[in-house]
Amino acid sequence: MRDFTNLYWRLDATTSTNEKVAALRDYFRAAAPDDAACALAVLRGDRQPRAVSTARLREWAAAAAGLPAWLVEECYAHVGDLAETLALILPEPDGAAAADAGRGAGNADPGLAAVVRETVHGLRDAPEDRAREVVTAVWRRLAPRERIVWHKLVTGGLRVGVSRTLVARALAEIAGVEPAVMAHRLMGDAALDGAGFARLLAPESGAGDDRRPYPFFLAAALDRTAPAALAEDLGPAVEWQAEWKWDGMRAQIVRRGADVAVWSRGEELVNEAFPEIAAAGLALPPGTVLDGELLAVRDGRLLGFAALSKRASRTRATRQVLAEVPCAFVAYDLLEAGGVDVRGRPLAERRAGLERLVTSVFTDTGAGAAAGPGPFLSPVVAGDSWEHLAAARATSRDRGVEGLMLKRRSSPYGTGRTRGDWWKWKIDPLEIDVVLLYAQAGHGRRAGLHSDYTLGVWHDGKLVTVAKAYSGLTDAEIVEIDRIVRATTVEKHGPVRICTPTLVFQMAFEGVSASTRHKSGVAVRFPRLVRWRRDKRPADAGTLAELRGMIR
Repeated sequence: MRDFTNLYWRLDATTSTNEKVAALRDYFRAAAPDDAACALAVLRGDRQPRAVSTARLREWAAAAAGLPAWLVEECYAHVGDLAETLALILPEPDGAAAADAGRGAGNADPGLAAVVRETVHGLRDAPEDRAREVVTAVWRRLAPRERIVWHKLVTGGLRVGVSRTLVARALAEIAGVEPAVMAHRLMGDAALDGAGFARLLAPESGAGDDRRPYPFFLAAALDRTAPAALAEDLGPAVEWQAEWKWDGMRAQIVRRGADVAVWSRGEELVNEAFPEIAAAGLALPPGTVLDGELLAVRDGRLLGFAALSKRASRTRATRQVLAEVPCAFVAYDLLEAGGVDVRGRPLAERRAGLERLVTSVFTDTGAGAAAGPGPFLSPVVAGDSWEHLAAARATSRDRGVEGLMLKRRSSPYGTGRTRGDWWKWKIDPLEIDVVLLYAQAGHGRRAGLHSDYTLGVWHDGKLVTVAKAYSGLTDAEIVEIDRIVRATTVEKHGPVRICTPTLVFQMAFEGVSASTRHKSGVAVRFPRLVRWRRDKRPADAGTLAELRGMIR
């Protein structure tokens, strides 16, 4: 546990790519295989189980520290990070001097895998008294800096400031293989245990898992979107393939041997959530991998991402959900054909192979969208000039799509977000003026500053909450807003402050849909603040009726 804690803080202390890779390389070279496999799952962002709720940790830590609950909440509001708050208020561990010297607290330091097995997986279904006993024992053993990391582990909220690309690069250096090879090995459920981690570092490629997908190639957002600017930045439009940017979920269908696997971009196997897509994949010839989009389509109409998320969030799709949110797979790239990796071939060649393999073209309008699970072929948007493509992009919102994708016809299929060959030319966001209702202290470098905002609009003479936003303002503006929040606070609930409505912001978002899960009846997608409207009063903010009018 101590070695992983040291890695966590070493990564947290630097923004240097080379230093992060060096820290990862040093840790994985020295770690026991089981510990390395466990660390890898955390570093690459796998879903983490929660063994103990934050409410219980608060209660138990307050009792252990001899502090009232309200004082713990005040400390949390000041620190801004619950894991750090609890680590700081707890009594010093047994053998504190030895712990501070880096020698632990008098007992042999357990490895990360043992800690996760005993205090995360082992406590998920444990009675409360047993869980409290284990948690208290861990607190007595760990130094404060180790407690912070462990608190995040046991609550399922440990996030480490390192990308998968850097993890793959560090492991590739250890294994003596190319980073792209390691990135592919890391896809799916690789390295679940020590034996799997050892296979990951094998210098020679093995048979591998036939279900494993390829690393996804990601597009970058265009900085300039006017046709003249695109001609200057990208060259002639005829050198680019334009497609609709679908409002769905990125996925790969992997058809090898007698099996089919459907993988999300988050590297989750989603066969159970999308059984009709997996069944449709059996029609593909063995040795085929398609990259594309999962879309929710019912009665010839695209339903959008909000509907699709009902499927994606379920471990297994019920009959009712299958009937309410039928889905289709739209393919836009061919990654493997006849068992041969074709990612290095030009897009124009891969597209020709895809069109020979998938002949049913997905109807690209909201009305009359193709029925059935597919696979369907994503249509190419016609246009021999940037002006023609801009005109097509202008119809995106009516079609239920997010804009255009631009892909260089000569480009290979890359790994990760490589700028230059794939671009997303999204439509302009929707916007509305909103009022700040609640503010919460941020985390990391914003700890102690109220930088997480709950925002509202008017309805029947009252302000109703419609979104939360965390980005879009400058550091100087956040400091100034923090002072106003503190001065206008009318009520406090832990780190959350209810404020007198005085601040108005312009909020941008990608879309809005009806929602039964929100009191306002609407859910906005990807909200962020565009600017602080100092020129407006709360009475000038938008209304719920305006938001509802933006629903497709």
